[in-house]
Amino acid sequence: MRRILQQIKALKAEGKKGFAILIDPDKLEVDALPALAAKINAAGIDFVFVGGSLLLNERIRVLVPALRQVLRPPVILFPGNLNQISPGADAILFLSLISGRNPDLLIGNHVVAAPLLKQSGMEVLPTGYMLIDSGRPTSAHYMSNTMPIPHDKPEIAACTAMAGELLGLQLLYMDGGSGAERTISTEMISAVAGAVEIPLIVGGGIRNKKQAEAILKAGADIIVVGNAFEADAESPLMQDIPALIAQF
Repeated sequence: MRRILQQIKALKAEGKKGFAILIDPDKLEVDALPALAAKINAAGIDFVFVGGSLLLNERIRVLVPALRQVLRPPVILFPGNLNQISPGADAILFLSLISGRNPDLLIGNHVVAAPLLKQSGMEVLPTGYMLIDSGRPTSAHYMSNTMPIPHDKPEIAACTAMAGELLGLQLLYMDGGSGAERTISTEMISAVAGAVEIPLIVGGGIRNKKQAEAILKAGADIIVVGNAFEADAESPLMQDIPALIAQF
């Protein structure tokens, strides 16, 4: 049963929006889970993504099942590589890097991961992943060994998104990368949202209410906050975004 995919598609069909946070396992201690879970559960967050471009230890294998036990929202893997496939999550974003030309990230790693995922019991979310220039090189750009789509080329992003949809991908994720200097432009988000019918996830550089509102109005179905949450789990943004989403 594709429960989480159905949940995301239902949001879009009803004209509603979603809010996800991205947790980097390297930056979260197991001892901090109870307090963090209480904040997440109280904040009206819809999805919790876990992963990163480069993990320095095996903590993800402990954190994922522990998070799932204490969180209300589903825990979804956001894997930067094969080592981040951790049993115990509710689902995994099965990311195909359609903005780049690295064959391993388009299909190669997926072939290796497929039997593991078949056996895992996790819901698999086929996702077209698009890296967008965010004003500076990020870990995602470096580790993927690909060029991001230029910030001022919405037509390239729109055509890339259309190709992903026609290939059968179920979700699109436009990302500026961790520590992005600027958000993806509203012109590009609007172009992509207008070119496809599948749900659109947008992350990277979202640090305040004004940015979040502009991205939602431009056509993002789910927005993702990572660095701002890591910097301050009690940031006003954690209340501002659910309040914005409630208006749709």
